[in-house]
Amino acid sequence: MLIRLLRAYLRPYHRPLAAVLAFQFVGTMASLYLPSLNADIIDQGVARGDTGYIMRTGGWMLLVSLVQITCSTAAVYLGARTAMGFGRDVRAELFAHVNRFSAREVARFGAPSLITRNTNDVQQVQMLVLMSCTILAAAPIMSVGGVVMALREDIGLSWLMLVSVPVLAVALALIIRRMVPGFRLMQTRIDVVNRVLREQITGIRVVRAFVREPYETERFGRANADLTATALRTGRLMALIFPIVMLVLNVSSIAVLWFGAERVDAGQIQVGALTAFLQYLMQILMAVMMATLMLMMVPRAAVCAERIVEVLDTDSTVVPPAAPVTEVTVRGELELRDVRFQYPGASAPVLHDISFTARAGRTTAVIGSTGAGKTTLLTLIPRLVDATAGAVLVDGVDVRDLAPDELWRRIGLVPQRPYLFSGTIASNLRYGNPDATDDELWAALEVAQARDFVAELPEGLDAPIAQGGTNVSGGQRQRLAIARALVRKPEIYLFDDSFSALDLGTDARLRAALRPVTRDAAVVIVAQRVSTIVDADQIIVLEDGGIVGMGRHAELLENCPTYAEIVASQQTAGVPA
Repeated sequence: MLIRLLRAYLRPYHRPLAAVLAFQFVGTMASLYLPSLNADIIDQGVARGDTGYIMRTGGWMLLVSLVQITCSTAAVYLGARTAMGFGRDVRAELFAHVNRFSAREVARFGAPSLITRNTNDVQQVQMLVLMSCTILAAAPIMSVGGVVMALREDIGLSWLMLVSVPVLAVALALIIRRMVPGFRLMQTRIDVVNRVLREQITGIRVVRAFVREPYETERFGRANADLTATALRTGRLMALIFPIVMLVLNVSSIAVLWFGAERVDAGQIQVGALTAFLQYLMQILMAVMMATLMLMMVPRAAVCAERIVEVLDTDSTVVPPAAPVTEVTVRGELELRDVRFQYPGASAPVLHDISFTARAGRTTAVIGSTGAGKTTLLTLIPRLVDATAGAVLVDGVDVRDLAPDELWRRIGLVPQRPYLFSGTIASNLRYGNPDATDDELWAALEVAQARDFVAELPEGLDAPIAQGGTNVSGGQRQRLAIARALVRKPEIYLFDDSFSALDLGTDARLRAALRPVTRDAAVVIVAQRVSTIVDADQIIVLEDGGIVGMGRHAELLENCPTYAEIVASQQTAGVPA
């Protein structure tokens, strides 16, 4: 998965990558040439007292060092730009792909996991690209070039490389092999911590209302402790790497000096050549160490790549049509024909045999007990999920054949849990229509019974809104969400229990104000309170996912026991029907 991800998203950067390899080659070769020049200074200059040779060779060393620094800087710069571009592209594609998911796929992965995959996981793979460009690319060049240059200095000591290099590589490989499961588990534990933290922040009011802070603290503590324990186990293995590397380096240095001294004494090698051989061996071992450290990053990046590709390979169950319909003749008509919806693996459908028509200028209400399938029914219309059987038609066209943008342009949805984005009141309302004027925004607020409280704010339409709308009350949040749908001026309004947080007076005034605004549109209202839908042109009663009654209020009171029971229960509870 890692190779596949890198191949797909690094393809546009083949030229910068080629330049990185070229700069790394030149810079590494320059680095390998320096010990040879140093050996010449010692053997030809210092040993013979030739100051001129020392100065000339020293000048060459400065020039080679300048080339090395320049090439290394250029390689790091290009590598960093490539890695950042790679990360940007993957995050953008992941974000765009998740935006195409239906509610089913989002629920499958979960919001915390999707956030982690688009941030932490991408960052791990991006870091691998960066380190590969800056370190890994130079390691094989350094290793092969170091061996060649070391053999050029003295073949008699070459057996030391055959011992020290494999020992270091095998020791580090054994450690990394044990670290792979830890990296895999660590990403899962990060998901858990994110999920618990997100739940606690989102539900902070509930936590405080039920005095559950100690329990939530303990729950987060367990998740945090699991992550810490996994990280510590992996960290302890990682901590072994540097002592082992230093042990092999120091033992190798002692061995080179020990056996090299005998060869110097026998006249088989000069002191400068022995110094150069030692430096080359150190460079080879350092290259092996860098390559091994890079390989240590590969398992974690591979796990992250698997998680990223898993999302990218997941196709949405809501598939755009191959030949989308972009032009329709009917306006403001919604029809459901024998609709059925069942979750994968569920024993029974959530909805079955749902058929009705909602026309422009008419209000269709949906009521039923909790779990009857009211919200699920509404999610089928804008294709948040697709019906498993039957057809949902908007303006005479099956929503599966209608171009997605064309479908959504015709629908104004106020969800059961109204969500506001961080920004201002104006920016939230303009989600419905980015080109709406301030006068249009105030008109929508007037209808939604939100003008008064917005006008009282010092900033008015520019008043700040916190993420999720947490700095306004539930009723204010619902009214702003309704105003956002009104700004859109759609052909079909979908209100999913959108009046539940309003008092009866505000509810009545809002519905009265909606009538002239929505007279040319079809209105579908899901409600719990009978008083909200008593004047609807058509009331649909759901029970266990099926329609058990359809008609006006008076008709249903006589002919539908389920509806009569709902009305009676609300009258008994003191809720006006």
